[in-house]
Amino acid sequence: MSDTALTSLSPAHSTSTTETGSFCSARCTCGWRGPARRARSLARDDATAHAGAGAGSEGTGSVGTPSV
Repeated sequence: MSDTALTSLSPAHSTSTTETGSFCSARCTCGWRGPARRARSLARDDATAHAGAGAGSEGTGSVGTPSV
């Protein structure tokens, strides 16, 4: 199931949250994916951090963690 929250950062970066069971994670159209969280608010915070840290650092997660 996916959440309808969608944040447009730029044409190349658009984040959303997706839910799998009781976990929620943020994803971006550039391929970045945040960690699974139990709180939707934390997943949204991950997406915001990705936007602030990284529209220029494609393919990396928060604090230098490579995305898979």
